Amino acid sequence: MAVNDVERCEIHEVHPDLVLKIRDQMPDEDELYDLAELFKAFGDSTRMRILYALSESELCVCDLAEVLNMTQSAVSHQLKILKTARLVKGVRDGKQVIYSLDDDHVKTIIGQGKDHIEEH
Repeated sequence: MAVNDVERCEIHEVHPDLVLKIRDQMPDEDELYDLAELFKAFGDSTRMRILYALSESELCVCDLAEVLNMTQSAVSHQLKILKTARLVKGVRDGKQVIYSLDDDHVKTIIGQGKDHIEEH
């Protein structure tokens, strides 16, 4: 999309009260950076497949690899990224680690994202 394809105001008129209100409510740079990093973790279709599978059930790496038709090594690599982003957690159960979504917020984000793309 070319820059000229974006709709712009025909006049330059700033609304100072609105600008100040938004500036006051704007999160600080560290928080915005963390938010951008969170959404980067969602920006990969393999990680989204893992998150979607875990939104349906807790799974071990073996089961995830089977569901996604991937190697355990490839799944583990993606799980590490998702754990770092605090989107999934793992609990050791004997010789296995059972993975689940970190909390209900993750399932909500996935559901709302899915709803959004299905609207268009």
